[in-house]
Amino acid sequence: MIKFRPDVPRWKQVADVIRERIAGGTYSPGARIPSVIELQAEFGIATSTGQKVHRALRAEGLVYSEPGMGTFVVQKD
Repeated sequence: MIKFRPDVPRWKQVADVIRERIAGGTYSPGARIPSVIELQAEFGIATSTGQKVHRALRAEGLVYSEPGMGTFVVQKD
């Protein structure tokens, strides 16, 4: 679990961690990122916070979701 800074929303801090993992290759293109429930367990966040993380990463074009399958890192051309 990370130590959250009080001056930055938690969803932004968790999104930063996932972004770093994508950039660093922990989650390679096509790999599934943690579900909202998995984010809750790892970071101790609320469901709505995990949903914001997924929404933010989708809005940035870093990940896409497949209903019933999960959320995956976008394959770059």
